Amino acid sequence: LCLQVPELEKATVRIRQPERVRGIIRSLREQGMAKLQVISDFDMTLSRFGCNGRRCPTSHNILDTSRVISEDGKKKLKDLLHYYYPIEIDPNRTLEEKRPLMVEWWTKAHELLVQQKIHKDDIAQIVRESEAMLRDGFKEFFDQLHKNNIPLFIFSAGVGDILEEIIRQANVFYSNVNVVSNYMDFNDDGVLTHFKGPLIHTYNKNNSVLQGTGYFQQLSTRTSIILLGDSMGDLTMADGVPSVENILKIGFLNDKVEERRGKYLESYDIVLESDETLDVVNGILRYILTE
Repeated sequence: LCLQVPELEKATVRIRQPERVRGIIRSLREQGMAKLQVISDFDMTLSRFGCNGRRCPTSHNILDTSRVISEDGKKKLKDLLHYYYPIEIDPNRTLEEKRPLMVEWWTKAHELLVQQKIHKDDIAQIVRESEAMLRDGFKEFFDQLHKNNIPLFIFSAGVGDILEEIIRQANVFYSNVNVVSNYMDFNDDGVLTHFKGPLIHTYNKNNSVLQGTGYFQQLSTRTSIILLGDSMGDLTMADGVPSVENILKIGFLNDKVEERRGKYLESYDIVLESDETLDVVNGILRYILTE
């Protein structure tokens, strides 16, 4: 398969069951593009984790550190991050323990943001001034999917308004892109008053949030899935799809690589370690989509 997808030879690639992965990729190709859909996380999956040794911001970070947040607000948001982020990535805590704490974190953060009276008109500028970056190869990724009418479903626990703006400014917000995320609600004066429900955090990205969106029902014929994520919470993103025939799970292991490698290799079919590109994903798509 490396002949057809040479990107799998990259040093960043780890695969625990190569034979099984080969089989899935072949099946995806045999089923063809009419059956394919891509379900992806956004922050640190489609967007970069780091650049030149510095961390890149998530959609929440972009807002939290922007000029529209007061110094006091910034401090409080940072304190929340320092308290809850270690819990989010702690390999020794169960999901049952983590879930209520994530709800607590997101709820507090959203309340703090609402207090800042953020203006809708400022969002484009906030994104423009930020250091947000999509992964290298993003243009080919979005273009390939768009050209072949393959739905790209972005499922994000971030801030929908911000991530949509990032994609828009990169000129790849095509008609096949559908986003489910935490969206802000503005009043008639364009001031943020609250976040629309349901709340999406790292560990509830699954069917429970999607019931009633009608999106997955629309795609019931799309039984081949490529799933892209960077956390354990992303593994459930396809749980709402009615009948999955083939699913290839690709995980970006961005941080604490040694410590988390084992868990990622058990959970994802392909693990990309400290890889800031979409090369492997693009290579697999090229192989599946070429006649």
